[in-house]
Amino acid sequence: MPVGVLSIGSYTPDKVVDNQQISTWTGMPESWVTERTGVLQRRYAEPGTTTSDLAVPAAREALDGVGPEVRARLGALVVATSTPDVPQPSTAAILQHKLGLSALPAFDINAVCSGFLYGLSVAEGLVRAGRHGEHVLLVGADMFSTIMDRSDRRTVSLFGDGAGAVVLGPVPEGYGLQSVHLVTDGEFHHYVGVEAGGTRTPLDARAREAGEHFFRMDGRAVRDYALSVLAKLTAVTLDECGLALEDIDRFVFHQANTRLLETFVADAGIDPERVAYTAPQLGNTVAASVPLTLHAAHRERPLRRGERVLLASVGGGMTAGAALLTWY
Repeated sequence: MPVGVLSIGSYTPDKVVDNQQISTWTGMPESWVTERTGVLQRRYAEPGTTTSDLAVPAAREALDGVGPEVRARLGALVVATSTPDVPQPSTAAILQHKLGLSALPAFDINAVCSGFLYGLSVAEGLVRAGRHGEHVLLVGADMFSTIMDRSDRRTVSLFGDGAGAVVLGPVPEGYGLQSVHLVTDGEFHHYVGVEAGGTRTPLDARAREAGEHFFRMDGRAVRDYALSVLAKLTAVTLDECGLALEDIDRFVFHQANTRLLETFVADAGIDPERVAYTAPQLGNTVAASVPLTLHAAHRERPLRRGERVLLASVGGGMTAGAALLTWY
C-alpha cells in the first residue's frame, strides 16, 4: 500500500527580522549577511509563543485539506522539533490537546533539521502497519529565535521560526513515497548543538553566564558535511528508483542557507528552475523547513498528479535524509 502526502499546511509568525536588525545585533554590515548567507529576512515569534502555538495553524490547515472524515480516522500525530515547548511531556501531546484530537499515539522526533524526513519515514511505517488508522498528521515546527545568541553572526543571521504540516495516507500504486534514505553520523555530533539543558550540563546560572544555553555551530564543518552527504543521498535515492536528475520535476531541500543550496545545486548539475527556495525570505526554519518549502512551491505553482519531487535535508547529529515522492 503506497503512502503519499494528501494535504499540506504551514505557518510563519508575522514579525519580520531583516538584515538591518541582524547588523545592529552583530555589528556586521548588512551586505556581509546578504552576501554570505543569501538570507534577506526571517520571522520571529512574539515573546510568550510556544512551538506548539506555531504548529496549531499549520496542522489545522493540513487537516482542513483532507476533511472531517479523515480527521475522525487519524491514526497518529508526529511532531518533529528540537525546540519543544517543555522537556516533557512531548510537544505532540500538547498539540494534540490544542487541536482537540481524540486519543491517539502522539510523540516527538528530534533529528534537528532532518526531523521532518525522519518523521516522514516513521509516519509511512505507521500507515503501512495499519494498527493505528490509515492517516498520520506529521508536523515540523521550531522556534530557534529562543536559542539564538544575537551577537553571534554565524547563527543569528540564518535562523527563523515556523511550522509546516502534512497529512499522510494511502494513495494508488505508482504514487506516494518511492524511496526514503536516512543516515546519522554521530561522530560529528559536536558540529552543532546546545550544550546546556540536558543531563550532561545542567542549565544553571554558570551555564547561562557562559552562554551554554545558546545554539552553536561549526559553520565550515557543517557546510562540508552537508555538500557531501546531500550528493550521496540524492544519488542513492535516484539509483534506487531508476531515475536521473533530469527525471525530477521539483527539488525541495532543507533551507540551510541560500548560498549553500546554490553551491550544491550548481555542483550537482541540477536545473535551478526546478529548485524551491524559502531561505531568502524565511531563513533556516529547521524541522519546518522542508514542509514549509514544499507548501510554498505548491502555492506558487500547484503540484500536478504524477510530478516527481525529491526532498532532502541535513541536520544536527549529524543527520541527513532524502526521499522521492510521486505526487497524487
